[in-house]
Amino acid sequence: MNLSKDQARVVQHGEGALLVVAGPGSGKTRVLTERVRRLVCESDGHFRVLALTFTNKAANEMRERLKEIPDIHQRAFIGTLHSFCMEVLTSRGQQVGIDGAPNLFEQFQDRKQVLRQAMLADPEFRQILLSKGSVRDQDKALWQFLDAISDAKGQLLLPDAVEDSRFGRLYLAYDQGMRASRAIDYDDLLLLTYRLFLERPKIAGFYRRLYRYICIDEAQDLNEAQYRLLQALCGSSYRNLMMVGDPKQAIFQWNGAHPKYLDLFERDFEAQRIALNQNFRSSAAVVEIAVRLSPDYEVEGEYPIAGEVTVLRGRDEEDEARQVIAYLLDLQASGHADIEGEITLDRCAILGRNRYVFNRLEPALSREGWTYYKHLSTQQESESDLLEDFEICLRLLANPGDRLHLEQLLNRWRIDVSESDRPEPLDCSALMQQLERFPSGNPRRVILEAVQRLDLNDSELRLGPALDHLAAYADDALKDDDRAMVLQDISQWRKDWDRFVRRASGLQRSLRTFLGQIALGATQQPREDGLALLTVHSAKGLEFDVVVIMGMMEGVFPDYRAAGSALDEERRNLFVAATRSKRLLCFSYAEQRMMPWGSSKAQIPSRFLQQLGLT
Repeated sequence: MNLSKDQARVVQHGEGALLVVAGPGSGKTRVLTERVRRLVCESDGHFRVLALTFTNKAANEMRERLKEIPDIHQRAFIGTLHSFCMEVLTSRGQQVGIDGAPNLFEQFQDRKQVLRQAMLADPEFRQILLSKGSVRDQDKALWQFLDAISDAKGQLLLPDAVEDSRFGRLYLAYDQGMRASRAIDYDDLLLLTYRLFLERPKIAGFYRRLYRYICIDEAQDLNEAQYRLLQALCGSSYRNLMMVGDPKQAIFQWNGAHPKYLDLFERDFEAQRIALNQNFRSSAAVVEIAVRLSPDYEVEGEYPIAGEVTVLRGRDEEDEARQVIAYLLDLQASGHADIEGEITLDRCAILGRNRYVFNRLEPALSREGWTYYKHLSTQQESESDLLEDFEICLRLLANPGDRLHLEQLLNRWRIDVSESDRPEPLDCSALMQQLERFPSGNPRRVILEAVQRLDLNDSELRLGPALDHLAAYADDALKDDDRAMVLQDISQWRKDWDRFVRRASGLQRSLRTFLGQIALGATQQPREDGLALLTVHSAKGLEFDVVVIMGMMEGVFPDYRAAGSALDEERRNLFVAATRSKRLLCFSYAEQRMMPWGSSKAQIPSRFLQQLGLT
């Protein structure tokens, strides 16, 4: 497909700041890719291009389209903003207390435990926490404290800069607890990189010279910390920055993101503005739904493919699931005039506002024998105890000073080691000495034997033999359900490892780097075999011939908590969900829903369906 006039203007843009407002289906990824290709292949000089995305799937797609360029990984950094910060801190982080690749505590349970231990160690905070009463109420308070700390870091505030001095002490105690395990959290990636650029302007200058051109994707999802980090990187004179975004697709305001940063960028950088208003993706029926959801959505051009919008109404959630399956079965059997070729499950997706929408659907899919996959969040966690223990061992081997996971391991395995005898730091040999105490065939001993197969003394990590050993143990010693869970986890680890190896050179294949890539979600694959089950947020940037949006009831979509500006964001969520469809769009809802407390409750169709004239 040839570039349109406006697309060509973006690709050929030279020096200076550029804001590209790109609606859904406007060829945004292609334009970004072609611009990077032109800059790398046609421009003179020794420099790299920095192409930052907000999702790993967008970065993966851009890399795939550029893979034929020789040494593209040396000419361009293509990844998320957080992965760029990880690389900066790995290379230059000594100035802000980071030695080598950062050890990232990305899981909420880990961060909660760090904060709990920090509060219990301080008499005042201990009293505050224990006064909350039950463990459940204490956990709720810890979640609120962590949320407040995350907000402070999102404003790039250090503990001594917050207004509430007691909260500042709590924030500091949490950070000290993280550093005691030689770890940082997700928010620290931005905060520490910002500090590095601000406090060490020569380092920021080095990166400006290294990356002559910067391209930012999905810029409507920028938050305060991200925008100020980019300002610190660019300084007062650097202007070769391009941002691409769409205010109508801003669906992460709950995370501090706001489309206002598009306007601030246009003002602060005196950016030229180009609008991409053509939709090359969606049928006329889908575009009509999008325009009804967002009347300011301006679309240029004619759409030769009509498409179709369908509404399914179930008596309850099980009946809704049956009707959705019947809808897809009919399409597979009969096809559709607006979709060329056979309609397979790979070309279809089912979207939900939250993961609970799929509770009745998944058992029905299993009964049909359909292959499907779920992407519900950015994190992937092992579900079996065997692989969870193995993962903790990997963390300890990568970060011997990780006190938190050492404590978890000793507790999980009921190893009673006094403080005087505890190996600190815990290195590979000390860990193996602990595991040697278990008899042959014990799951802990099996993990020791798997660890021994990692070849940690070699320059290049080998994960395959370790996973092979765990799989053999599962086949020989575990019952059906436990074996299936372990093998499913091993399959996921193999996929993560394979994607990591294909992207990393031999010198970069360290255990710490691998775990860091998992923590960032960089090893996840956006598309797999079979039917996709996606939350709206995880579907961003993807497209399918057939999209079904389930759970279109009041309180589900829109969410029952949404009011005011949050309700506007719910509408944008639906705008994003609907425009994932290229041809056919289907909405479904149930007239009755089983509530968590066990009783059935009558449901009202979503106000959005009513406003769209679909009820």
